[in-house]
Amino acid sequence: MTAPVQEMSNARQTIQAARDAGAETRAAKLLAQAEQLLQQASQKLEDGDYISARSAALKAKELAMQARQNALQKKQNE
Repeated sequence: MTAPVQEMSNARQTIQAARDAGAETRAAKLLAQAEQLLQQASQKLEDGDYISARSAALKAKELAMQARQNALQKKQNE
């Protein structure tokens, strides 16, 4: 089992894209959850638990995509 380096990178990039879309104010809860999962993924990676790290990173990316989408929709409605 290899370290989920790509999944971690994807999650970080998606979180940044969500921030860029204004998720910090328009979808703060989802963004915070995504960031928390990325932290967990980092910790699991350090612990050598690659399966859990990969899972947390993928979930973080998913939540960040939702946060970005919500932020963009709210931005359109303003």
